[in-house]
Amino acid sequence: MPETAAARLDCLRVSPFHRRTAALLAYVFFFELGDLNSFAYAAPALRQQWHLSIDTIATITSASFVGMFVGAMSAGTLSDHIGRKRALVATTLWYSSMSLLNAWAWSVPSLFAARLLTGVGLSGMTVVAMTYIGEMFPSRVRGAFQARILMFGLIGIPATAYVARFTVPQADWGWRAVFVWGSLAVFFPLFARRLEESPRWLEHRGRYDEAHAVLARIESEGGQADLAGPKGPARSGKQGRPDPLGPGDESIGVTGLIRSGAGGRALLLISVWFCQTLGFYGFNAWVPTLLAEQGFSIARTLAQSSAISIGVVPGAWIASMIADRWERKYLIAIVAVLVGTFGMIYGLSFNTWIIVTFGFLVAMTQQVFAPILYAYTAECFPTNARNTGAGLSYGIGRLGNAVGPLIVAFLFMTYGYRSVFAYIAACWALVAMLVLAFGPRMNARTLA
Repeated sequence: MPETAAARLDCLRVSPFHRRTAALLAYVFFFELGDLNSFAYAAPALRQQWHLSIDTIATITSASFVGMFVGAMSAGTLSDHIGRKRALVATTLWYSSMSLLNAWAWSVPSLFAARLLTGVGLSGMTVVAMTYIGEMFPSRVRGAFQARILMFGLIGIPATAYVARFTVPQADWGWRAVFVWGSLAVFFPLFARRLEESPRWLEHRGRYDEAHAVLARIESEGGQADLAGPKGPARSGKQGRPDPLGPGDESIGVTGLIRSGAGGRALLLISVWFCQTLGFYGFNAWVPTLLAEQGFSIARTLAQSSAISIGVVPGAWIASMIADRWERKYLIAIVAVLVGTFGMIYGLSFNTWIIVTFGFLVAMTQQVFAPILYAYTAECFPTNARNTGAGLSYGIGRLGNAVGPLIVAFLFMTYGYRSVFAYIAACWALVAMLVLAFGPRMNARTLA
């Protein structure tokens, strides 16, 4: 039997442990993704009740992304120091608690502060979770499990949309209920004892006995080694290829990232996440408000947004079917082009059926894209600096959207509705070009 934790993990059969871990992660992603979109659904009612301008909505939206930058940077380093499991619990508890603060906001400054603090936990949890998934699942099914977890987690987006649809129009306090809903992952610590710490992380910290004890518990649940996997080798025919970067030295954090030789990958992924964030949230965070500005009622706007949001679930299901079938860098580029194309068509029409159809396709292809990029990001870094590298990439990308809402507001007020969607399409085109030109091939590699 292989001696290292990485090799042993990659040889395991999928077991009840993996399915239980996936279910718990889907739970925290359900409310994380719902909370991430909660302000977009509350904003039209808040704008009427508090008489807010488009620029003020943009400023509050930006607060979340400033917080997400702080959360991604700090949680990544924290996780590399204290472990994946403890960092996952801490960040989930943080975003859930902070979401409740949004429900009690009484002014623009208090809501700005609440969104900023919530953003810290939201991105912190995402960075830790994408690394945890990458380290806990065998390489031949890593992408598929990332997508399946997000598939169920993404149900949180339409669920939140429908919570908003049925509560926001009912009373002046309806928008507050949306944020209370987003806090319900606060119960996650009660179930977290069913998770295991990453054996890869334990091994890199020199805690070999603990790493092998964790592996023994996983194997005792039916995850015994199977070198070919339960369905034979990965379809690429390259199962278990080593990453040419190698494991680096024992340094962690930014030092470990630089010494491992992964600095170039970090720069690439920072650029990809930056452009992806501008394109993704340029659409998701603004569609309800922009539709309302075009004369649609709040009820009709929320109804259309709710229908569009259903597309996220089949999107993640599609990703689970293709993520490990073909090379991820090419899938990322192809899907990015599709998102930009569908978004441009959406922006060219005010017909309700075209808006809903192409809005649905945008939501769907965005969530084909997201789990593949999550898996790809974690794969690109060695264990000793994986969360730091993922945190830098995700965090600086999210910081980009601190200015993104201001760009959208400027374009809308200066050049009109359609200019926003041309800008979004350009962001997705840049993602495709960057990954095709500079992205390493990572499918089925044994993580260093």
